[in-house]
Amino acid sequence: MMALKREWTYVILVCFVLLTVALPSAESAQNFTTKMNQSHKDSQSSPLKLNPKLSLQIKIHALLLWGSVGFLMPIGILVIRFASSCTCGKNFRILFYLHVVLQTVAVGLATAGAVLSLKNFENNFNNTHQRIGLALYGFIWFQPLLGFLRPNRGVKARSIWYLIHWLIGIGICIVGIANIYIGLHTFHERTSKSVRLWVALFTLEVSFFGFIYLLQDRWMYMLGQGARHCDEQIRPTDHITSPSTSTNKKQITISDIIG
Repeated sequence: MMALKREWTYVILVCFVLLTVALPSAESAQNFTTKMNQSHKDSQSSPLKLNPKLSLQIKIHALLLWGSVGFLMPIGILVIRFASSCTCGKNFRILFYLHVVLQTVAVGLATAGAVLSLKNFENNFNNTHQRIGLALYGFIWFQPLLGFLRPNRGVKARSIWYLIHWLIGIGICIVGIANIYIGLHTFHERTSKSVRLWVALFTLEVSFFGFIYLLQDRWMYMLGQGARHCDEQIRPTDHITSPSTSTNKKQITISDIIG
């Protein structure tokens, strides 16, 4: 009975969050589109005037958010995927706690970046980068709460929790990476400074993480293929000794001893 109540509590909580975030009214959607167009015009007409202090704050903000959603969170996802294929309980616990530590540090960096931006930057939220960042902060803070509220194994709500936790985690990384690109593009538009080097380096990193993510699904299969290939060099019948062969070997051995 308690498990059933807990399951309904998780479902109601998740539905409330999804309805709050994902179902804006038609008027809000229209205002969003209007503000998007207006912000694009404003970004082109009003270039950002950088001073040494503001320039440093922007660099720190970019570094914090890159370290959070662009580096530590993807690594945390790769680590927990490695843990899921672990057969040793000790190694699984080590990888699980490493995942928790990485995600906790990532949330801390994102929080520091949010405080820095809210305190020192223009917070009109009239551009795509700021709006996505605001929604991203909410999901980043909601995700660890959802992680700590995970049901016990064997409860029906566990599968629902796992699906939601996985979707939100992957979504945060994908949207966060996209927002880093949007932030670099916005910085280029507002300051006319080149960001090609940073875009190229970040693309290289994202491609590497994507390659590792896809490789994890096939790694054990590849190892199995290599082992099977080695086994194919030795015929299966080579390891099987027939009764007649065994008898002959015994006879030869006995005759040799007698002789």
